[in-house]
Parts: sequence; C-alpha cells; structure tokens
Amino acid sequence: MTPRSDETPRRGQQPRRGASAQDQPVADEERGGGFAGIGAARAYTPRGRTVREGDQRTRSPRTGRNVDPLRPSLQVLDGGRPVRERRRDTDDDLPPQRRGKAGAEAPGRPGRDRNDRDEPSRGRGRAGDGRGGRDQAGRGGSGRDQPGRDGSGRGRTGDGRGGRDQASGERQARGDRTAQERGRVPAGRGEPARATRTTAGAGRGRSTADPRRAGSGRTEAGRPGRDRRVAAAPGPRRSVGVRPAAAPPRSGSRRPAPVVPAEPPKLANSTRRLRLGTVLALSLFVMIGVRLVVLQVMDSPDAADTLAEQRQNRLTEVVLPAPRGSILDRSGAVLAHSVEARYIYADPVLVKDPAKTAAQLSPLLGIPQSQLVELMTRKKRPGGGESRFEFLARGVDIAVADRIKQLNLAGIGSRRDERRDVPGADLAANLIGFIGDDHTGLEGIEARYDELLRGVNGEKVYEIGRGDLAKEIPGGYHRETQAAPGSSIQLTIDRFLQFEVQRYLGYYMRKVDATVAGAVVLDVQTGEVLAQASYPPYNAQKPFDFKPAERDDAVSSVISDPGSTHKAFTIGAAMQEGVVDKNSEIVVGPALRLGGEPFVDHHVFPKGTKLSIPQVLAYSSNVGTIRIGQKLGKEKLYEYQQKFGLGRPTNEGMPGEASGRLLAPDEWSGSAYGSVPIGHSVDATLLQMVAGYGAIANDGVYIQPHLIKSTISGRDGTVTPSAPPETHRVLDTQVARDLREMMEAVVDAKGATGTAAKVEGYRVSGKTGTGKMLVDGKYTSHNAGSFIGMAPAEKPRFVIGVFADVPNGTGGEVAAPAFSKMMGDALLRYRVPPSGTKPPTFAWKD
Repeated sequence: MTPRSDETPRRGQQPRRGASAQDQPVADEERGGGFAGIGAARAYTPRGRTVREGDQRTRSPRTGRNVDPLRPSLQVLDGGRPVRERRRDTDDDLPPQRRGKAGAEAPGRPGRDRNDRDEPSRGRGRAGDGRGGRDQAGRGGSGRDQPGRDGSGRGRTGDGRGGRDQASGERQARGDRTAQERGRVPAGRGEPARATRTTAGAGRGRSTADPRRAGSGRTEAGRPGRDRRVAAAPGPRRSVGVRPAAAPPRSGSRRPAPVVPAEPPKLANSTRRLRLGTVLALSLFVMIGVRLVVLQVMDSPDAADTLAEQRQNRLTEVVLPAPRGSILDRSGAVLAHSVEARYIYADPVLVKDPAKTAAQLSPLLGIPQSQLVELMTRKKRPGGGESRFEFLARGVDIAVADRIKQLNLAGIGSRRDERRDVPGADLAANLIGFIGDDHTGLEGIEARYDELLRGVNGEKVYEIGRGDLAKEIPGGYHRETQAAPGSSIQLTIDRFLQFEVQRYLGYYMRKVDATVAGAVVLDVQTGEVLAQASYPPYNAQKPFDFKPAERDDAVSSVISDPGSTHKAFTIGAAMQEGVVDKNSEIVVGPALRLGGEPFVDHHVFPKGTKLSIPQVLAYSSNVGTIRIGQKLGKEKLYEYQQKFGLGRPTNEGMPGEASGRLLAPDEWSGSAYGSVPIGHSVDATLLQMVAGYGAIANDGVYIQPHLIKSTISGRDGTVTPSAPPETHRVLDTQVARDLREMMEAVVDAKGATGTAAKVEGYRVSGKTGTGKMLVDGKYTSHNAGSFIGMAPAEKPRFVIGVFADVPNGTGGEVAAPAFSKMMGDALLRYRVPPSGTKPPTFAWKD
C-alpha cells in the first residue's frame, strides 16, 4: 500500500500554502479536543494512517505520489525499537483556557525525552516538522497518549520531537515553526503528570483516564520513564522550500532551530507521459506539414530552379528516332528508303578525355576531330542541367559501329538507327533529293515532304545512378514514348521509263556538249509525270560530292525563253478567238521592224509570200506568228498565256519550282509586239511548257501536272490518294484537234524544223524552239534548244519535252533526236498501238 504523505492532513480544511502555522485554521478535531470515538482511534494502523485513507489511496493513483517510502518505518521506530507508551499531558501542561476540559485525570509518571529526560515536555509540534507527531493525534503530559488532543489540540510530550527520532537523535525534518508552549512540567516535580484522553470530536473532549493507574509511577505499558509513541496524524502542508517563521522559544528551552526538509521528487505518471508524447507527435506532423507547404507554395524561384536542376541531373533522355518513310515509284518499287544502321552518341559527363576520344573516332566516322571534341565537351542544356546525350554520327554502318564498340571508349555508345538508301543511286536523284546527317530532308521530295516522311521521334527518359556505371536504376523514374513512323510517298514516276529517259538524255546531251538539260514525260489523260530527268545526273548516295547546280532539277527550276515552242500557244489562241483557222494564209516578208528591233525568219521568204498556218508552224516563221499575234492583240495573248499555265508554278510537288514570268500588256514596249508572240520576253520552265502542250493533246483541257500519286501511313498502312489535279478548258476540242494536226507538219513536212523527232509507226505532233537561258536575271550566250511533242497525234497518250543549253544548235538539232527515242520507248512500254491512219497532207506553196 502506497504510504501517505505526512504533510497531508487527515481531515478538515487544507492549509493555505505559504502560511505559518499560526495562520492556519483549526480543524474540528483540534477544536473538539480528540477523536469522535474509540472506533476512529482504533482505525489507525501502526503506520499511522486509517483504513479508510488507505482505501482512498488505492483508488486514486494521484494520491500520495510525494510520499517518502521510508517514512512509515520512521514513524513507528524510536531508537531502533517501538515506543509503547507516551506521557500524557497533565492538566498543568494545558493552557488556562483549556484546563478543566481535559476530562478525568489519571495518575502517571512524568515522561522524559531521549535527549533530555529530566526536563518536562513543552511546546507543540506541527505536521511534517518531525516534532509534534501528527496533526490529529496530538499528545501532552505523561502516561499513555491516545489519538486525541488536549483542549487546544496542540500540546505534545517531551521537547516536541516525540513521534519519530532517528538513531542519531537528529530529525531529518522539522515543522514550520515551534509550537507555542502552553504549559510545562517544572523540573523536579514529583507529582505524577496527569493526561487527558480525548476522542476525535468536533470541539468536545471526553475523559478516558484510568483511575487504577494513578500514582503507579508507570506508564500504561508498565515501563517507567518511557513514552509510548503512536504515529500521529500529519499537520497541515507547508510551502515547499520555505522556512516558516517560528515563535520565539520560552526561556530555558534548548530546542534547536527547525530545519525545512526538501520535498522529494514526484514520481513519473503514465498519463502525463502519454500526453507529452501526443503533443510531441502532433508537433512533428505540424512541422512536416508546414515544411511541405513552404516547399510547394512559398519557396523562392531559385530554390525551385535548384530542385529542378538536381532532378534533371539524375535523368537521361534518349531520342528514339522515328523510321523515315520510303519513296516509291508508281508500282510500289523503292526509289529511296531507310535501312538498319547505327548511330554513335556521346555522354559528355562520362567522356574522360574528349580530345583523345575524338582522335580515335574521327577516322572511323569521317568527321573532323574538332567537331567531335565540341560535341563531347560538357555543356548545359537549354532547359537546365547538363547534357547527357549528343549525336556524333547517324546512319553508320553496322560493321563500323561494331569496331567503335570494341574500342570500349568511356561515354561513347551506339544504338539502332536507320540510314537512307537510294537503290538506283542517280535514278531520279534530281527528283528524290537527299537528307542530312540528322535525317532531315535537304533537297527534292525529301525536303518538300520532310514532315510527312520523317514521322515523330520518340523519347526515353529514365533515372540513372552516379559514377562510371551510369545504368538505369531498376524501379526508378522511367518514361518511354514510342516513335511514330513516317508515312511513305508513292510517286507517279515509272522507274523503268525514268531510267530510259535518263539514259537517252545523257547520251544525246554529251554529244551536243550541253551544260544543262532536262526531259519530262507527261501522261496526257491524267497529268501524271511518268519521268522527269536532269542532266548532268548525280549520285543521291553521295550528294555532297557534286556541286549544288548539278543537283538542281532542270525541268522545274531552270528558266529560259521558250522560243518557238510558244508559237503554238499564240496560234491556238488566235484560232480559239476566230482570228485565223487552219485554212488561213499569212503574208510574210523578208523582215519586220518593231520598236527599233528587226525580226526575221530563218527561212528567208521573198516579200509578199503567203504561208498557211501549217507552213508557219513547220518553218517556224517569226514574221507570220508576229502578224497573227498583232491580229489577236496583246490582251488576249496575255490571257491565253495564263490559261496555258504560264506565269505561275505548276505545283507538281517539287520544292523550289520556278514560276516564270509574263509581260503584262501595260508593260509592253514597241518591240514586245514582236518578241512576245514568238516566245521571247517570256520566262518559263520546261515543265510549264509541257503542261500547256498537254492541254492541246487533251482536246483543249488543261490538267495540272503532278508527281505524288498517294501517301501510305507508316502506322496502319492506310493508302490516301493525292488530291485530284486542277483542270480547266483552254481550247475547244476541235480547235485543239486542228492545232495538233497542223503541228504534225513540223515533223513530217519537207524542210520542217522537227523532222528528227519522228517515231516509226506513230504520228507525231510537236514544235521546236530556240531561245536563251536565263541565269541570275541575265541571258546566256548559249542557245536553249527544245522540242515538245505528243504521240500518237490523232489521240495523244504522252507529251514529252526535251530542253538543252548548248553552245550552238537549235531545238530541232539538239532536242528532237532525244525526243524521238524517249517517245518511242514510252509508247512501246505502255503498249500504245501504232497510228492506224496516215499523216495529213498539206498544200505547200513554194
């Protein structure tokens, strides 16, 4: 059972802390002078507490936590053995106001203290001071004490230290102050002391003296001169650590000054620990929450940038190249595609010696060492953080990549890539173009449709460790976006016809020492370009081995005077407008002078000579065509030039196509009336002229020429046909047929300019032309000879144009022979039946 503190009063009002004993209220027991009855007195245990108090301590864990566990033992021991008897206070020991209320007297012997046996007890004790026993069990006089009090409830036996003495005779603790002495037993008094036994009542006493003990000279226990000391109730609690003021002792008192004991430490309490732990845990969570808010909301931009940079330093980004789409011919055969290769990359953070590494890679990759060093040098990325991935080379052969891997260079690696391959080398190279090292189209179809061909690159971002390992951390951050393959493009080109056209073009152009030449084959019914060749050709596998001018597409980008090939447009417009017909005759003379410029015919005719329209075409009469143009008028001529497709690009699909230039009517000078009708002062490409001739071959309907047949999705293979070409009518059907028939004279008539363009078994209709090529806005000294024709003339299937820039020669001499071979091969390949009718006969006037 947990001992009760001696400083806690058993009953009555709690003392006020910090007050002296004189200021404390008097308990009911003190006023009454004892216990309420013998039952209450017997309820005290040898340790000095009641049974009821013990039960209360058991119920309340907070009670008695300041109790010294050794205190009960000290209360029942005195000098090593229990005290059996105590003196009772005699009536003389009581103050005057209390005398007469002590009850019956009992004889006894005067008691003595252990330290001063001869001096009668005096003074009073207080709870907790070690001198007065307990508050509710005050004693006085000699004989056996009961657990009551005298009239004042403050009298004590001996020198005020009865109740507990240590073996050394000195108390560890004393009361707040010394008791006021209310009575003493004079030294040497022989009369036995008389004590009053009181019960614990409210201000009343009851005599319990035993008359048989009177004059016995013994205490109740039968031991002379000794007190029976019973544990007394504690007095009122005093303030801790404060030494209360004590009343001045009476004269002759040898009692030492009271000593204030230190209060023992409080024992630990589980409830208090639980509360403290809860407070600490909540505080920790609050701190974490506040920190999270600060990090996410209130941090400065610098701190956010630091966190972002730290994150970026742990991440590696790898580009997953998208497979580039292929370029196919009209039958699906590959003209250009990508094949498996490797790309070589560097991680600048892991490259230990860029210069040494570059020296080893340069011979294998064919890249200058200085360029490699720059790529492998550590640098910051635009988005923050150090660069961890740099392309060194792409499209590297697998064998070369394996050799680099064997070198085991730090920070250098290779991954699967693609390399652009053109199986035909120079086949349609001027059309296809080429790509750069980064797989971006630079020229030709590759450049024009680069976005469609290259697709969308993927990306792989993952977290890596530090050090030389630099491998992906399993379970770390990983994000991968698959690459979207590019779409393939199917051209209208026939690779077999393309090959033949290139072969004939190269053969004849070398013979005439041409600097630039071109040829194009057009399907009359659809406007599809079946072949488009340039001279000189170049190898698309090694594009940088050739000059830029050699890689141009001469058909769509080279501008020249169309020359006499333009005369068909002038005559066709005049026939459509009713100015002339196929039976009309035009007076020609030796020459014309317009705007100070002379215009003559290469075939000199006497003055006043009349030529038919077929003769004007066959002999390519400048004077006759100028006279027809004058009848037509410049406004109408300009209108029909536009209808035939001049002055604007055809948009066939090639990048950098030239638009040419027309001279507007308000810009005409005096000489323009002579130059424009015969194809001078007009800038046009060969493709534009062939498209205009296609309108004549297609019974007067213009069809926009085009190279793209369809696109094929790289994801699901969906085929999407190209948009229908633009069409419009230029001439009436009969006008177009009459014009084609008259143009046959150019090939069949004796002495005509285009007899070299004949195709065995087929009627051919066409026109020769000789002009000047325009370079950087200036005409060259060379001749731009051309021939544009169609076959079969009665119902044309193809229109072919050939152009060449030569030092000397006319279109009939440098271009017509090549045309003949090309047209014959095209008709044979597509199994066009020979003409079933003979060419028309014209009445010639010499």
